[in-house]
Amino acid sequence: MRFLYAGLGLFFVALAVVGIVLPLVPTVPFLLLAAFCFANSSDRLHNWILAHNTFGPMITDWRDQGAIRPNAKKAATLSIAAVFGLSLLIGVPAYVLGIQAIVLSAVLTFIWTRPNG
Repeated sequence: MRFLYAGLGLFFVALAVVGIVLPLVPTVPFLLLAAFCFANSSDRLHNWILAHNTFGPMITDWRDQGAIRPNAKKAATLSIAAVFGLSLLIGVPAYVLGIQAIVLSAVLTFIWTRPNG
């Protein structure tokens, strides 16, 4: 099981790195999953991700305070607006836009009600 968790952790780190480059792919949820997997597989990998200059602060903010940094909130808001705007541009049916609006509004509400990291 330790090898499975370590492999999954590395996979989630790779997805998080993709999320840094591509604005529509989330980063922090994948980092949280990676930290969980590493905690169950390898102290060395778990300590590495917590001590990482880029990834570590996001994980510890969430772990300690349930917090999201303001820059991450702004990036998420811009990404969500871009997705919705793209849906409008390509002519997605109105009922799909309605579902999107409800779901994306709920996600934004969740993000913006978290404390600042």
